[in-house]
Amino acid sequence: MQTLTVALAVAFAVAMLLVRHRRLHLGVTGDVADRGPQKFHIGTVPRVGGVAVALALAVALGWSAWRGLVGGEAAALLSAGLVALATGLAEDLTKRVSPRVRLLGTVVAAAIALGLTGVHLQRLDLPWVDAWMAWVPPGVALGWAPLGVAITLLGVAGLSHAINIIDGFHGLAAGVGVFMFAALGYVAWVVGDVLVLQMCLAMLGALLGFLLWNYPRGLIFLGDGGAYLVGFWLAQAGVWLVARNPQVSPWFVLLVCAYPVVETLFSIYRKRIVRGRSPAVPDGLHLHMLIHRRLLRWAAGPGAGRDLNARNAATAPYLWGMCAIGVVPAVLWWHNAAVLKASMVLFMIVYLWSYARLLTKRKRGKGG
Repeated sequence: MQTLTVALAVAFAVAMLLVRHRRLHLGVTGDVADRGPQKFHIGTVPRVGGVAVALALAVALGWSAWRGLVGGEAAALLSAGLVALATGLAEDLTKRVSPRVRLLGTVVAAAIALGLTGVHLQRLDLPWVDAWMAWVPPGVALGWAPLGVAITLLGVAGLSHAINIIDGFHGLAAGVGVFMFAALGYVAWVVGDVLVLQMCLAMLGALLGFLLWNYPRGLIFLGDGGAYLVGFWLAQAGVWLVARNPQVSPWFVLLVCAYPVVETLFSIYRKRIVRGRSPAVPDGLHLHMLIHRRLLRWAAGPGAGRDLNARNAATAPYLWGMCAIGVVPAVLWWHNAAVLKASMVLFMIVYLWSYARLLTKRKRGKGG
């Protein structure tokens, strides 16, 4: 628990400094309210919380290394993660980095991690896929399986962006991250994987320290940089847990991350397939936005919209509950692929049903 405590203290202190001295940097780091369909806060807020998370992660891992709990692998992963952080920070500070460039940046971060460590997925607990994932072409000295490498790169980059997609309200992405890292850390502890456990504890502490300033008042935001770093670290923890522990099903990691993964895939479907638009174009139809606009207004009454900041903070707990629908069965049956697959199907049904119900409320509201 020392790793978690160190990370929490550092993240809290750095975030406090960023908030307390925001006048010095708000002109560059500020996120202005009412700019676009995905803005639901008041005033101008610094969106560089990722800096606090990254520094906390680095210090906590350094502490773990000094205690002999982690080695060069942690440093390699942190170095790659800083590339993901920098990619997002460039957008946070300039607002001019295209989605394509940001996607490329996270792919590069994933490639650096793989190149430095050689760790990648080699199974999905799908017999008809696993045979291909384990296939290594003759003459490949490093023993890397092309399909496994491709899925790993896609998964790491995709989860990095998935966390950014759900980062829409106070405490949402960081709170969901707490659930997911706690789940991965628990299973890492059960199977005795010290490295992955330390990775999870470090990020868990960093997110908790950041949350003390982010939730419920929204004094600082995670930003694209922080979201990419959290997603990158989450994906790497999952990949390493599965790659190093054959008793852990890949479906455990997928179910733990079900909320951001399903949100992202469904967003791509409804934008590209249903509406014929680029998935990179922002809109106001993500699940968390529908909850904010419809469910909270119904639950709190017609005056709910008057306090935008309080309504913003009230959104996250609903999505924490959605995340828990995946996390709880994943933790209970982390080694049982059949149950995990069934739970994943159930999660998708619950998600789609919830989305359809909220969308119906939205249409009725417009009609009225």
